Amino acid sequence: MFGEAVTVDPLSVKVDQRFTLPADFLIVPESLTRYEVDLRHTHQYIDDSNSGTTSEALTTKLIIRPGLEAGDKVLLLRFQGGQRYLILDKVVTT
Repeated sequence: MFGEAVTVDPLSVKVDQRFTLPADFLIVPESLTRYEVDLRHTHQYIDDSNSGTTSEALTTKLIIRPGLEAGDKVLLLRFQGGQRYLILDKVVTT
């Protein structure tokens, strides 16, 4: 089935313009969750005549995976009985 993420926190997905699934009915794989890394750092250095600390580098977090966002189209797999849905992936156009 196809759906569209309506809200992200809490997650809800509208399915084929018919009904909306709340987070309790959805299984979200790790690949669709937000993942970011903080690489902020400074360095101590000793030069020929000087020593000190470099200014802070990489001050913004690096986003590895953006996760689901409102408006994202998703591909769903319905489990037998229709009580749970696995979000397989985002649907993108090229």
